[in-house]
Amino acid sequence: MQAPALPDNEAERLAALYALLILDTPPEQRFDKIVEFASAEFDVPIALLTLVDRERQWFKASTGLDVCETGRDISFCGHAILARDIMVVPDALQDPRFADNPLVAGEPGIRFYAGAPLILPSGAALGTLCLIDRRPRTLDAMELGILATLRDLAVLELGRAEGEADD
Repeated sequence: MQAPALPDNEAERLAALYALLILDTPPEQRFDKIVEFASAEFDVPIALLTLVDRERQWFKASTGLDVCETGRDISFCGHAILARDIMVVPDALQDPRFADNPLVAGEPGIRFYAGAPLILPSGAALGTLCLIDRRPRTLDAMELGILATLRDLAVLELGRAEGEADD
């Protein structure tokens, strides 16, 4: 297993995340609806809107998981925020970064992961909108486009949260 590297702009990324005042807040329907739609649209058992904090990834919205966070050191999303493009892992057991990850070897038994980074206009990647399945799979170009659009909606909602935090 490979722990995710820190982004070059980690200090700025964390400052932007903390400025939203959204970590550890109660569920919100506007985010819940996005992950519920993603889970149904892609027929995956787990969909998450994650925010990657200093030591953890926290789930602002989730479907299919009973936990609200995991360690950043074992997170797929920690890897996904390092790039601007959607990160797709067709089969985690075949990927050396994740093959012996406890989230693959144990519960929830991740085999497929697709994470679309939540990138603010400032360039800070705060987390992901991600899809998780317990079986290997891929996404075609249309599915990647749909995931990107849902991610863009989530970023718009985060922008609304940013505006509310400034009030």
